[in-house]
Amino acid sequence: MLQVIFLVDWYFVSKKVFVKSQKYFPVVKVKTNHPLQITASGPDSDWASIMQAFFAAITKARKHIFISTPYFAPNESILTALKTAALSGIEVRIILPGKSDSTVVYWSSMSYITELLEAGIHVYLFGKGFIHSKILMIDSSFATVGSANMDMRSFEDNFEVMAMIYDEELTRMLEGRFVKDMKRSKKLKLKQWNERPLKQSIKESLARLFTPLF
Repeated sequence: MLQVIFLVDWYFVSKKVFVKSQKYFPVVKVKTNHPLQITASGPDSDWASIMQAFFAAITKARKHIFISTPYFAPNESILTALKTAALSGIEVRIILPGKSDSTVVYWSSMSYITELLEAGIHVYLFGKGFIHSKILMIDSSFATVGSANMDMRSFEDNFEVMAMIYDEELTRMLEGRFVKDMKRSKKLKLKQWNERPLKQSIKESLARLFTPLF
């Protein structure tokens, strides 16, 4: 499936077809049996498949939602789903980078923190380098791993692919790593966050205006 997605994307850009070449379809021996589904989205599709998968997973959560993403600029549907989950008593934890490789995207991500904290979502800023994990974990039974960030560009504009993992063993392993990253992060408190400098709030607001362009 991944190879097919790659070749379709390649054709979209180059208009070259390689489906008749056997070397692009190697035989893969599977040593484990973990059920998963590959989901892709991009400008060549009318459907925001990855965003829809995220939304469905978040709304079906019953215990907890763990998210690690380097860029956080969700659309209104995902943002509302996360806040609604937290307000209904579901444990929602999000790890974001304490430092980013993009100034505008960083401040845009920071602009969402107030409303996340007000909804009872636990937000952490990773302090050991730049965290680039793009993982969503639900109730120790479902996880996603892949290229998509939790932002509008990944949902609508970029070619992205994610593995939807329906396996408790793998999900618990990912959650264990998430907890380790969480311990190396700074947990934000609403009262302290509200006392941040006015200059920082202005940067956040300005960056959020330009989020759809980045």
